[in-house]
Amino acid sequence: MPAEPCFARADDGSERFCIHHAAAAPLRGLVLHLHPFAEEMNKSRRMAAQQARALAQAGFAVLQFDLLGCGDSAGDHGDATWPAWLADTLWAARLLRERTAAPHAPLWLWGHRVGALLAVQAAAALAEAGEPAPGLLLWQPTVQGKTALQQFLRLKAAAEMLDGGAKGVTESLKRDLAAGQAVEVAGYRLHPQLAAGLEAATLAPPPQPARAVWLEVAGGDAPELLPASRMAIERWRAVGWQVDAEAVTGPAFWQTTEIEDAPALLARGTQALQA
Repeated sequence: MPAEPCFARADDGSERFCIHHAAAAPLRGLVLHLHPFAEEMNKSRRMAAQQARALAQAGFAVLQFDLLGCGDSAGDHGDATWPAWLADTLWAARLLRERTAAPHAPLWLWGHRVGALLAVQAAAALAEAGEPAPGLLLWQPTVQGKTALQQFLRLKAAAEMLDGGAKGVTESLKRDLAAGQAVEVAGYRLHPQLAAGLEAATLAPPPQPARAVWLEVAGGDAPELLPASRMAIERWRAVGWQVDAEAVTGPAFWQTTEIEDAPALLARGTQALQA
């Protein structure tokens, strides 16, 4: 079945752009996609669409959506906050169940990069609400939101460097955010509450253990997980999570200059959820 794009009204009354992929086979479960941050989202569109289609063919109903202020959804990026994005995630999970009419089907939260930080917080919130623990499909997950924020702010410093004025740019941006002022980096306005939420976010295991599929891409014939990822995975397993972790060969498509594919990642993601 073809993917169905639509606009749906979120809990705050404004619209979010969604793409629903109906399961082409007997329903195995539900998958909610949580996209990366800023320009990484645009670089990853093609890969996300390919994975969504592959999962739908394998029997999963998949919902892709743009968070508040992102892509084709309502709002400006500068208006988005971390709590608003978490609320969007929980709303989208309800929407997916409603559209699929499968209230008891297993739910997977598929987070890519910073989207993985939202996924673990949403999983914790669902557990607190008495919902069954969702599975997690994590693509190149960001382990520390603080690192992601720092890398994003450095884009401004890199741009200033070309003009000979990079000194102190990152620290100046941090001071403005701490003072409650929005800043602009690489064409994106950043709300201080979004920056604060991202900086505080960590890839901590949700309190209700379930299954996580942790996938990364790396170059070469023998790709390996990042050292920080290996340490985090040990912590997850120590508290009862079943973590299936693997690195596959492929490009860092979310940050390459040209749009690139990682076929091994697509194949492994589909196989892992079918298992």
